[in-house]
Amino acid sequence: MTTTASPPGTTRVCPPRTAPGAPARPVRPVVTELRLAAFASHWRRALPLGPLTLLTGPSGSGASTALGAYEALARLGAGDALEEVFPDPVSCVPERAVADAEGRRGFRIGCTVDGPAGPVRLDVAVQAEPSLRIVGERLTAGGQALLTTALRDPGRPTVQAAWHTAGQVPVTRAPLPDGRLATALLPLRVAGVTEGQLRVLAAAEQVVVGLHSAFPCDPLPRGMRGPVRAGEGRLRPGCDNLAAVLARTRTQCAQRHARLVATAAAGCAGPVTALTTRDLLDGTVEALVGRGAGRSTPIGRLGDGELRYLALALVLLTGPHVLEVNTPDEIPWAMRALTVLADGFDRGLDGRQSGELLRLAAGICSDGHLRMIGTVGEAGAALAGRTEGATVVDLSG
Repeated sequence: MTTTASPPGTTRVCPPRTAPGAPARPVRPVVTELRLAAFASHWRRALPLGPLTLLTGPSGSGASTALGAYEALARLGAGDALEEVFPDPVSCVPERAVADAEGRRGFRIGCTVDGPAGPVRLDVAVQAEPSLRIVGERLTAGGQALLTTALRDPGRPTVQAAWHTAGQVPVTRAPLPDGRLATALLPLRVAGVTEGQLRVLAAAEQVVVGLHSAFPCDPLPRGMRGPVRAGEGRLRPGCDNLAAVLARTRTQCAQRHARLVATAAAGCAGPVTALTTRDLLDGTVEALVGRGAGRSTPIGRLGDGELRYLALALVLLTGPHVLEVNTPDEIPWAMRALTVLADGFDRGLDGRQSGELLRLAAGICSDGHLRMIGTVGEAGAALAGRTEGATVVDLSG
């Protein structure tokens, strides 16, 4: 299925499903739209997100930037400090943004998270100059603002927050820090006594859960070739500790490992009958590709495309326990959905490898436990357009 991004100035929000016979709301909160109102090269752009979404467009169209915006929202939702999320905030300000009389410029991003509470919108305005701070935030559900924040006193490191109460006092107001996402702080500030407070908590928690567990992934073949220190069982974003992760996963789930071997055989040159590891005397571990008849090849001898292909297949076939992501214990597994952010998903791959990975991703993403947003080139977009379950968003123009 092929879908294009919404025209500038429009917003795609999932409609309420209240009609008889309509499908139930998703059990796991998921991000269904990413909004880049004013962010780097993007201006008033809304990107629909499905279980498997591939962004494409010419160089400079901002596909990688969009992934960065999603990762930033995920980190803010996890409670990370603003300065850690945006170490170079000025680069996020659109060139056309004009400073006001006080020299202030910034950027705006947001998302919609669908789930048991219905579609919930989060919109965030960040000041990048002269100092980094969140100057406005809005949490909306059913057309009603459940939380708003605004900068009232530039001399204080706080914003004035107001959230829906629907009790004897219709709105609760309090200062909150301007360096953290207020939505992520609400579960610690809202009592949850009145019906309105419970609604605010449900919306905030849905957004936080929907944004949690994002894994930015861009395998770097140059770091994957040599032996690595044993015992590093969680895969890093660059996949440079692939051998250590294989040493762990090959003994934990025989079925998934068999699928990984089969996927490797479909996309790597020569026969692939096994993926094994061996411990070396210096305390490192090396990954090997079994070739049959007792022969094996060190993984370092594979081509760059083969290494990226193998690493991406491993990412898709594992999960939060194996990937280096933030997975808070207080969120039940039934409510979680891991989102893989794969920049350059088809980079260095041939058509056969891209097609195999796309089919694998579509099948895995269809069950709701994992979602993926990737960037692809023109050839990858064409393959994705023919892959059942994939959504292609063209950023051209």
